[in-house]
Amino acid sequence: MLNDADHAMLDAPNFASLATTMPDGSPQASVVWIDRDDDSILVNTAEGRTKTENMRRDPRVAICLFARNDPYRQLMVRGHVTGYEHEGADAHIDFLAKKYTGADVYGDHRPDQQRVIVRIEVDGVARMGY
Repeated sequence: MLNDADHAMLDAPNFASLATTMPDGSPQASVVWIDRDDDSILVNTAEGRTKTENMRRDPRVAICLFARNDPYRQLMVRGHVTGYEHEGADAHIDFLAKKYTGADVYGDHRPDQQRVIVRIEVDGVARMGY
């Protein structure tokens, strides 16, 4: 479902907005760093956060990724969570810090937080500006 141009958008340091659903059905959106594994989209977050709890309760998500140098160039994805991975999540957030900020290590590592990689399967794609 994702093409080479979509892969390039996901591989570049472009910010995304991740939409989840609150318990009362209202939407919740968070700006996130994003990665991919083939056609799966990966988001790294921490256990206990609102978005994490929302995705555990309702795995349906929407993602709007926009090009850093042209926010009118967008990749919009509907998908669902297929897994949660704790192993390697600290190293993954360091990888994302390097991708997005140039720092070798994520600056907000906290011993009281457990990082988690959320794996999202794509159900539908819309593109704008490319």
